[in-house]
Amino acid sequence: MADRRVPDVAAVVVTYDALPWIEQCLTSVAGVPTIVVDHGSSDGTVALVRERFPAVTVVEQENPGLGAGWNRGIREPGSRYVLILNADAWLVDDALDRLVDLADARPRAAVLGPRLRYPDGRLQRSVRGFPTLWRLATEYLFLRKLAPRSRALNAFYAGGFDHDEVRDADFVMGACMLVRRAAIAEVGGLDEDFFLFGEETDWCYRFRERGWEVVFTPAAECVHVGGASHGGRLYREILRGHLRFMAKHRGPRDAERARRLLLWSMRFRARVFRGERALLARETAAWLASGSAAELLVR
Repeated sequence: MADRRVPDVAAVVVTYDALPWIEQCLTSVAGVPTIVVDHGSSDGTVALVRERFPAVTVVEQENPGLGAGWNRGIREPGSRYVLILNADAWLVDDALDRLVDLADARPRAAVLGPRLRYPDGRLQRSVRGFPTLWRLATEYLFLRKLAPRSRALNAFYAGGFDHDEVRDADFVMGACMLVRRAAIAEVGGLDEDFFLFGEETDWCYRFRERGWEVVFTPAAECVHVGGASHGGRLYREILRGHLRFMAKHRGPRDAERARRLLLWSMRFRARVFRGERALLARETAAWLASGSAAELLVR
């Protein structure tokens, strides 16, 4: 493995009951100054990190949300780039050096995302399109299944995006991102109103609004388990993230339209699904029906 350019990069990992993946995660950034921000783990995560990785800085705090945890780690000074890495993700081989090389070659790139793979080696599609009413409809009303190869019906998940070449993107999944500190200094940190989902979407949107680039590269790879940190229990937080993004960047009227669209989709799913999926859809529909978009975003 190539020598780490320690002055260039610091890694930030937010943990919450992060066993059993945190050891592999931190091993993949060995030699890089790393800050672990723990949000109240009760499974021995903090003890393992302190025992096995004594060079890692551990910050313990109450859980104010993922973006707030990233912000806490980012505040530690001393590097040109920050590597945001999920606790259930780990870099492959010299991925970090490759990300830094590309960042150095693309001085307007604020965010660089590697190609993600599941632990079994399958491609994990990690590029997304910014939410709009149409894109939410294509996803949650299953319109994309009418024409799986159509970009118009699959823009939410960047349909047709080639994960085999360097390309600009709307945004990349926050499981692994190399972020330029100069861009953060200009645009600001993550919006802490996003609790668990949508914070990287909003961040990339703000970077792009200020003329910065978001870049995907297949030259660097990262394994991402996916879903390990919440186990599907916080599905409504995904939808809340959509609503918050819509309210912030599309306006309150579109946010309310998005709430109604998502409500219809959950009621439809509750009728066509069975078992736990139907139960989840009914519970989510009840939440969406319990108030306006503005009301749901302050609860």
